[in-house]
Amino acid sequence: MKVHKPGIIMNGVTGRMGTNQHLLRSIAEIIKQGGVKVGPDETIIPDPVLVGRDSNKLEKLCAMSGIKKMTTDLDEALADKNNIIYFDSQVTGRRADGVRKAVKAGKHIYCEKPIAVDTQTALDLYNLCKEAGLKNGVVQDKLWLPGIIKLKRLIQQGFFGKILSVRGEFGYWVFEGDSIPAQRPSWNYRKQDDGGIIVDMLCHWRYLLDHVFGKVKAVSCMGATHIPQRIDEQGKAYTCTADDAAYATFELEDGIIANFNSSWAVRVRRDDLLTLQVDGTKGSAVAGLRECYIQHYGNTPKPVWNPDIAQPINFFEGWSKVPEQESYDNAFKVQWELFLKHVVKDEPFPWDLRAGAKGVQLAEKGIESWHKRCWVDIPEL
Repeated sequence: MKVHKPGIIMNGVTGRMGTNQHLLRSIAEIIKQGGVKVGPDETIIPDPVLVGRDSNKLEKLCAMSGIKKMTTDLDEALADKNNIIYFDSQVTGRRADGVRKAVKAGKHIYCEKPIAVDTQTALDLYNLCKEAGLKNGVVQDKLWLPGIIKLKRLIQQGFFGKILSVRGEFGYWVFEGDSIPAQRPSWNYRKQDDGGIIVDMLCHWRYLLDHVFGKVKAVSCMGATHIPQRIDEQGKAYTCTADDAAYATFELEDGIIANFNSSWAVRVRRDDLLTLQVDGTKGSAVAGLRECYIQHYGNTPKPVWNPDIAQPINFFEGWSKVPEQESYDNAFKVQWELFLKHVVKDEPFPWDLRAGAKGVQLAEKGIESWHKRCWVDIPEL
């Protein structure tokens, strides 16, 4: 059995996403399953080192995950020739410096989104990797959610006919922290710390729209700071300076219109925390994180507007649940396995840092649209 053991510098895994999705549910699980098979007698088993600023947190993560190696010295990890991949899940503002150091040390780059705080910096990081001949990728996890995969299969099968529109509803109520503890970190609500839901979520909507429905051509966006004050991790009140809600409309190629509401100040009365409704000439679908429901043209009811009587149609009855036709693994883990194959076996991986820069670009253009109160075109990068 040929075993590849690429060293992975995991910088910033003490954060919520780094701990849960990338360490515990991805890399640790890949190791537990015996690695990623790339042939009948060949496998890839990650050899990670956890990097952070707090040694106590790192020690706890090692105990939780079974990972043996940790350090608070990034330079030490970069100097180790066994470490060929650098992964960054730090807060957004620290990401560019970490990636630059890793590129200089000759490491392949895998990065959480947003990859930078502005489009030019994001493009610079991509060009640095390209000039150095280093493989690079950005996390675009929602592409591997079961609900999204089911939507993609429906599109491939021609279920919708011509797609007319996409409507996305995302978010939930994030508690302010005064009586009930907040379930998101306080920096998310401070612009000076690179917080804001537009910067966070429009990066997701860019790759989701580009890869599933069509390239984004223009955006009209309005942001809002609905909750003006929250309580931080030390129990102190702070002023919210970043947007906690975004209401955006996107023009896609082929005339498709997409509308996404994203909010940390909304109460959920829908199938899931994220739902997408896709309407086409031949059928419609509503997808959540895992499930997908469809209504064909032949099953579409014909309502008549009459507010003087109780609605005679149960609109939920005409929808059918898409069955489980495939097996689905954790979306972050699936993309990690693809990136490991890309680095070790040179298998294709189109989700590079240029794709990450496109996400940052859409967020920037969304903010520009909000401030100018107008439609903004999205140029090719």
